[in-house]
Parts: sequence; C-alpha cells; structure tokens
Amino acid sequence: MMEPQPSDAALEAFEPLRPRLIRVAYRMLGSVADAEDVVQEAFIRWLRTDDAAIREPEAFLRTTVTRLCLDHLKSARHRRETYIGPWLPDPVLDEEEEEDVTLPLMLALERLSPLERAAFLLHDVFGAAFDEVAATIDRDAAACRQLAARARAHVREARPRFAVEKQRGLAIAQAFFEASRSGDMAALGAMLASDVAMHADGGGKRPAVVRPIFGSRLVLQLHKALAVLFRKQGSQLVDTRLINGLPGFVTREADGELQTTALEIEHERIVAIYVMRNPDKLKHLH
Repeated sequence: MMEPQPSDAALEAFEPLRPRLIRVAYRMLGSVADAEDVVQEAFIRWLRTDDAAIREPEAFLRTTVTRLCLDHLKSARHRRETYIGPWLPDPVLDEEEEEDVTLPLMLALERLSPLERAAFLLHDVFGAAFDEVAATIDRDAAACRQLAARARAHVREARPRFAVEKQRGLAIAQAFFEASRSGDMAALGAMLASDVAMHADGGGKRPAVVRPIFGSRLVLQLHKALAVLFRKQGSQLVDTRLINGLPGFVTREADGELQTTALEIEHERIVAIYVMRNPDKLKHLH
C-alpha cells in the first residue's frame, strides 16, 4: 500500500508540532529512534484523516502518538527484561529545562505502568486536560486522575530537590572529567557524596559495569582503574552539556565511539553518575 503524499497544507500544519510530539514519544519510550518512528507513523495517519474531522490538530496528534507509544511499550517491556546490564534512556542534549523531566525522573517513569506513565506525562508535563487524557488512553477522567496521582507519588522522590544552577553544574562536570581522566582521586573524591551511585549502559555492545555501583569507595576504585586506561588510550572531551536535564559531558573514547556522562548533583556533591556507552543509543548524537 502506497503512503499518501503530503500536501503543502498538511506539512505546514504538522511540522511545527513535530518537535513537541517527539518529546512526548521520547518521554514515553526513552528511545530517540523509536520516538521518531512513532511520530512518523502518526504523520502518515494524519495524512489519511479527513481534515474537516479534526478540530484540534495538536490534541489529535498527541493522542495518536500516545496510543502508538502504548502499543510499542508492550514489546519494549520484553526487550528490557532481556537487556544486558542497566538500562538507561537515550541521552538527549540541552532539552527545554522548563519541562523538568530529568534522567532520574525518566528512570522513575520506567517503574510505572504504561497507563500511569501516559496519564502523568500528558497531564503533569504537557498540560493536557484530564478529558483529553481520558479520550487518549480510553479511561474515564476520574480513573485518569487516579493514575496520575499514583504516578506522582512514585516519581516525587526523583524530582530534583536541590538542583544545581546550570553553569555551576557544568563547571563541576568539567572538573569531574579532568579528575577522572588524569587520575586525581583526591579531587574526584571531594566531589562525590558518600552514597554516590554509578550506572553504566553498554547494552552488551561495549564494556560497562553490569550492575550499578554504590558508595564513594567503590566508585573511586573503579575510576582509579579506568584512569590508567584513559592515560594509555586517551579520552577526548567533545563538550560539556546538559544531558537529559543533568550537567554532564560528551567524550570520544579510545574505540572511536562517543560516550555521555550525566551527573546528578545535590549540595555541591555528585550523588549519581550515569554513563551511556551503548553505541545504538548514541547514533543520533553523531
């Protein structure tokens, strides 16, 4: 079956909405490539729909994208169960800060049911009325309020309580890069909270810790060993940026692949380190 050809009017109406629709899909799925695929499928369905039957294009498309994401999550959950090592969402650089959906919050969303995630994101993050949420996920408005309330309770702890100012956070990220690559463990240890956690996602494609590491002593032990490799093989800083709302940096490692490191910071101390090494999740950064 041939895909319908877009008219100038259809493109003009859709294209301004595409970035926001991709953000909705990415929040649901945690994958940039999957989000783009879902939005493209929504675009095809938009072209097949009678314009006269659509009073609010953005609401129609947001509903379509969310339903496609819910379908996608059924298969995605099975893939996560067989994933090698910790799973982290794809890194996205310099997102709109006002949405306040940081990497820890996205990980908290992973623990919700798909319907809870949809209700929370649509209402609390993207500002949709509960009537629209109800129509989108095929539940009544009262049920949607309960879903969003349950989600809110689960993710409350993941919201930044003592968020670091952006430029200060990027300065700490720069200092973390320099200390970790040079092997200055005294400087690195001074940045870490005693209960710091480190998560690394290699997806079975590149070496990475297969379980999260907890506590500054173990995190420092790992970085002491890594610093030897960095000095021998090299690790080039590409840029310091916000990564999924957290201060961090992008590097090119000895194997030629990119890597991202995002830092969760509270009270001037790093409480969590999130390293993305899976090359499949870094393709969009190239």
